[in-house]
Amino acid sequence: MNRNSTIEHPAAQCQEMTPPTGDPVATRFPLGQLLITPNAQSRLHPTDVFSALSRHAAGNWGQLGKQDRQENDLSLEQGFRLLSAYRDRFGIRFWIITDAERCATTILLPEDY
Repeated sequence: MNRNSTIEHPAAQCQEMTPPTGDPVATRFPLGQLLITPNAQSRLHPTDVFSALSRHAAGNWGQLGKQDRQENDLSLEQGFRLLSAYRDRFGIRFWIITDAERCATTILLPEDY
């Protein structure tokens, strides 16, 4: 495959994540495989990532505007992609995206997209 002619999705370079053990997270939808981009993994505080992941799974879309939150609510009902936005304790903005098929959830920085 010629790398110059193909744009790879960030999930193609992600590493699998394992959530910490403890109480199970209440979810409104399946998260699928948990992935994180190398950039996000190196820059974000892990506790903040897992806290945001729990919020995302519960349908708390984080720091999105009203229209984007409504779009996520519709996407949840219709089976489309879900996007949440958060900041970690250092103020670094990151996204959590669950694909439409609900087979993978990716944590990434906006510049990783």
